Amino acid sequence: MKRLKVKLPEIPRVAWFVYIIRADDDSLYTGITTDVERRFQEHLEGPSGARYFNGRKPVEIVHIETLDSRSSASIREAEIKRMSRQQKLKLFSRQ
Repeated sequence: MKRLKVKLPEIPRVAWFVYIIRADDDSLYTGITTDVERRFQEHLEGPSGARYFNGRKPVEIVHIETLDSRSSASIREAEIKRMSRQQKLKLFSRQ
């Protein structure tokens, strides 16, 4: 029996990002996405953004980390969310 050599198409890898946004009340919001700029715009514009920004306005993205899967981004997001405010500030002041 002869085997056929078939070249499978490459599956493009999508980068996932964990980001921290500073809000107008100086609070910090952490989330994940595949497109940080789009997600920031969604937070600015309303309904498709996070409920966290009801009554707050996102001001700036203060931290971004790149990860290779949604799973690893979710795990890192959870780690950051467990950090104290001071730990988060140290995280992005090192950049």
